[in-house]
Amino acid sequence: MEEVLVDRIVEGLTRELRISSPRNSSKTDTGSEIVFTGNTYEVHRHFSERGWSDGLPIIPPTVERIEEFLKHTDRSAHDVVASMLPENLKATPWNIAANGVMAGCAPEMMPVLIATAEALGDERCGLNMIGTSSGLIPFCVLNGPVAARLNVASGPYLISLGANPSLGRALALMIRNLAGFRPGLNYMGTFGYPLGFALAEYEAESPWEPFHVEQGFDRASSTVTIGVTNNWGPSPGAASTDDLSGADTALELISREIKKKVRLYNYPGLGPEAEHVMITVLITPTVAKILADAGYSKADVKRHLHQNTTMSIRDFDWILRHQSIMRTTVQAQVEAGVYPPEFLGRPDDRVRILSGPDILHIVVCGDPNRNRVMVLEGAHTRPTTKRVEGY
Repeated sequence: MEEVLVDRIVEGLTRELRISSPRNSSKTDTGSEIVFTGNTYEVHRHFSERGWSDGLPIIPPTVERIEEFLKHTDRSAHDVVASMLPENLKATPWNIAANGVMAGCAPEMMPVLIATAEALGDERCGLNMIGTSSGLIPFCVLNGPVAARLNVASGPYLISLGANPSLGRALALMIRNLAGFRPGLNYMGTFGYPLGFALAEYEAESPWEPFHVEQGFDRASSTVTIGVTNNWGPSPGAASTDDLSGADTALELISREIKKKVRLYNYPGLGPEAEHVMITVLITPTVAKILADAGYSKADVKRHLHQNTTMSIRDFDWILRHQSIMRTTVQAQVEAGVYPPEFLGRPDDRVRILSGPDILHIVVCGDPNRNRVMVLEGAHTRPTTKRVEGY
């Protein structure tokens, strides 16, 4: 089987592409060979046939285009930024830029792409686990001044506007080409995968501290956070928005959305089990302000959801028996030390289905004139945040 974009192939394929004779295969100052020349359509077909693209048209990653990206980083072109599992391939500014070019990113996006690669290579990200058949979709969240400077949308229609589509696509291409994941080979989503997506937190419209501040960064810092999700949508809205009952409605709505997710059997896990689950809650500024006006901080919201997102033991046992791949029971999971002792109650007793407030992550974003929420469930990885240098 052909290698993925290891250094030699990436460098060769990122030469300037012309419709010309093989004489254009002369070496450049990097000492790499051109392995393909052709027009834009031929380049697209060549990359698609070899699994180097997502099947959509790409921008040919010529040397000149890559060098434009490299002007926006102080790192040497072939320094190792991160090692990518599962193939243990090396991400360098050169091949990171190649994927950014292919995705349609602007050269100024280079520092974000480098931070994205660093996050993907972090062991906390658990990148080697995303090939699961449940279908994990990668996404990234930007915080700090970098979002506005690079036109990464945080408001209405955010994943579809500005630099967001190209950044999300670059993230997915890096997972394909620098980590080595291939749909149907080691990326086994049962129904396939939408493209990766990107968004920025709407910090100016949020009543709370930004997400990256919760992760220990200064508010003035720029960061990128990598996460994964099994789903995108739906985004229900809370009917009550103008009094204290609006906060109660919003919290109950989020709780109900959490209980609809397919990986409920992972949520109450103890110890290492709890570390492999993440729930990212996207809420619009309207909902955030309703909760803040009622006296809730982000931490309060997480604690409330942990305490009040409950289910009967009978219903949870059914999920374990019929929906979980483990085909087990509540009692067996408690005896194995996976669930807490409270799960050994009577069938109609209600138990908390979240292991703790820390598996919840809240990002304020989206249309400030809508009262919407979206619960993204993920597994096998944890949100991983890295600083974007230069912003």
